[in-house]
Amino acid sequence: MGAGHAHRLYRHADSPVHALPPHTKLAAALLFVLVVVSTPREAIWAFGVYAVLLAAVARGARVPAGFLLRRLLIEVPFVAFAVLMPFVAEGERVQVLGLSLSVNGLWGAWNVLAKGTLGVAASVLLATTTELRQLLLGLERLKLPPLLVQIASFMIRYGDVITDEMRRMRIARASRGFEARGVRHWGVLAKSAGALFIRSYERGERVHLAMVSRGYAGSMPVIEEATASPAQWRRALALPCSALVVCLLGWTL
Repeated sequence: MGAGHAHRLYRHADSPVHALPPHTKLAAALLFVLVVVSTPREAIWAFGVYAVLLAAVARGARVPAGFLLRRLLIEVPFVAFAVLMPFVAEGERVQVLGLSLSVNGLWGAWNVLAKGTLGVAASVLLATTTELRQLLLGLERLKLPPLLVQIASFMIRYGDVITDEMRRMRIARASRGFEARGVRHWGVLAKSAGALFIRSYERGERVHLAMVSRGYAGSMPVIEEATASPAQWRRALALPCSALVVCLLGWTL
């Protein structure tokens, strides 16, 4: 459990963004998202400025545009929801390319797309430049309840274990000639899910007993401390502070 767990989003690089302490990047990302959400949807230019700010951070972190754009595909369900809003929302309607669309729905779709995309991009940049272990240290440094940090830590560490168990079960089914082709095979998949739950539960009990036998008393030992200098805080907060200026201009102009 003490080994490093680099996730697929993380991209190793020697950049100023990677070098920032994790809790400063967590605070900066959270504040940036709050500022974006607080921006009036009518200030379209402000969201363009936010995108430029994130692009500058990505450039400083040496994150390729293609890498970032591929990771943004996670928001496709929200995009689909936003696309439907102009058709189902009520209120004043306008003709666009022969389609009758709701004005409120169009503004709502733009609001979801702009703010959602910027929020996801900020989160992806955070995960791309910070290892999972460092993120957990950052959460501890920001005084998140220790129990929540431990739960997140165990979820991260055993996600790969459960994924590997699913892979072995899939190989076992395939070796016996099973191939899910329709509804009639759902019963087999449901039984596999039940077996996976039981195996995961039993493994969790064994791991807990092993931890208790090694002196676990409800808290994990702190291996390293995450500290930040005033200069590092200033560099990290440059993004949300710049965004705050844009947000205030968006409300006043």
